[in-house]
Amino acid sequence: MLKRAFARGFSSIKVPLPSSKFHNLDESLLPKEATTTKEELIQYLRDMVTIRRIEITADNYYKNKEIRGFCHLSDGQEAVAVGMEAGATFEDYLITAYRDHGQAYMRGESPHAIFAEMFGRKTGSSKGKGGSMHYYNKETNFYGGNGIVGAQCPVGVGLAFELKYRNKKNCAFVMYGDGASNQGQLYEGANMAGLWKLPAIFICENNLYGMGTSIERSCFNPEIFRRGDRIPGIQIDAQDILNVRETIKAVKNYSIDNGPVWLEFLTYRYHGHSMSDPGISYRNREEIQSMRAQKDPIEKVKQWLVEHSLSSEQELKDIEKEVRQAVNEAAKKAIEDPFPEDHELYTDIYHPSSKILLRNVEYHESTTSH
Repeated sequence: MLKRAFARGFSSIKVPLPSSKFHNLDESLLPKEATTTKEELIQYLRDMVTIRRIEITADNYYKNKEIRGFCHLSDGQEAVAVGMEAGATFEDYLITAYRDHGQAYMRGESPHAIFAEMFGRKTGSSKGKGGSMHYYNKETNFYGGNGIVGAQCPVGVGLAFELKYRNKKNCAFVMYGDGASNQGQLYEGANMAGLWKLPAIFICENNLYGMGTSIERSCFNPEIFRRGDRIPGIQIDAQDILNVRETIKAVKNYSIDNGPVWLEFLTYRYHGHSMSDPGISYRNREEIQSMRAQKDPIEKVKQWLVEHSLSSEQELKDIEKEVRQAVNEAAKKAIEDPFPEDHELYTDIYHPSSKILLRNVEYHESTTSH
């Protein structure tokens, strides 16, 4: 049951949090309830609705053959990206895998830049040269967006090493999926993080299926939060945005002082693994509909707002309508943007002083001038 409270001059509510599972860690680390306000919940709702609309719109453009290459959608998992940023800051480093549109948006990329990258336009987050899997924003310490399964994990450990080396009171969030939970480089990086007590928070977005294989069929130990060995771990319900937020706040402070933490975020994707996967050959429609009805992160926030008289259903519908229009306009604008110029083939590859780069540029200019 929601309880009224009063904090910071705003009408607020206290929300009980779902129970979590712990490994080598005191359960008192996480609170039993969270306090929030209408202003916070409306912003969380707006962000999650924006991410979902980006994914649905990308799905339509891909099916119309206007987005090429790989494309992995995260609708259903919005509480992870939004809840994490509610508990962290841009001074904390973040690296993730290829289902990364939500993280890119929450790290400061606009819907326009996100679509432009998928369309291969020069106005995209990575100048149109990376596509769906390769978003990046140095200004907000977002290091991707990575296409190789699990390869971002040791890079994330390197980011945590930098934070400790420079004595920064921040952490590095190292995200991967349950499909990458059996990759060797994950555990090699975790071993280093444990030895050096690095502020690395390993986060598995467990959406229950690695491509088309259920976690029970691919993992001898499906309780991923226990698989950090001596690294303490927690498994949480990540369809609850406040649960994600409070977990991030708590483990961030713990990690800075004590070293790595191993988190398992239980979530769910509504689409298939990628655009070539219909998503119903290894699960049925009833399962997806059940998750939508019982565990949808957006509907949960709407329920809090309406049931506690913080907002009306019409106000929430107006927000969704506004977001839909803004995202559609961003996509239409992005697809009209120009493609990268030819010389961009040679940029962002070598250091500008590299003789190899200069030789390639000279050769390109000599062959195109005739």
